[in-house]
Amino acid sequence: MSDIVVTLGAPVPVYEQIRSQVAAAVAVGTLRPGARLPASRDLARDLGIAVGTVQRAYRELEASGVVISRRRTGTVVAPAGTGTTPAGGRTSVPPPAGVVAQARALVTDARAAGLTDDAVLDVVRGALATPRDRTAEVGREVS
Repeated sequence: MSDIVVTLGAPVPVYEQIRSQVAAAVAVGTLRPGARLPASRDLARDLGIAVGTVQRAYRELEASGVVISRRRTGTVVAPAGTGTTPAGGRTSVPPPAGVVAQARALVTDARAAGLTDDAVLDVVRGALATPRDRTAEVGREVS
């Protein structure tokens, strides 16, 4: 799990950078169920950040069902199907790699345009609020 990279001083808090990278790695299958995450102290030392920052990221990941933390055995990726969606529903299927790539492209484009993370989330929430039968129409060009 040495693939985690944080940018100190970025508008996104460091704990959220860690949380989102771990969640994305689980979602695309880079981290499989049962995979052990580095100990909080080790990851904090490697990244040059406070242990509490890593612990907060791990707590949030555990609260959303992405990982399971045990005192003696450490933090591991939860079994498939134990995570929750933002709406509170259960999910067992990771998003397709293309969807993850599009989400990353959206974030990159939005940040380049000067949008805040909250503004990007508002855009996504608005798209999710679109009725499913209209979602297919939104991407179509009208001739």
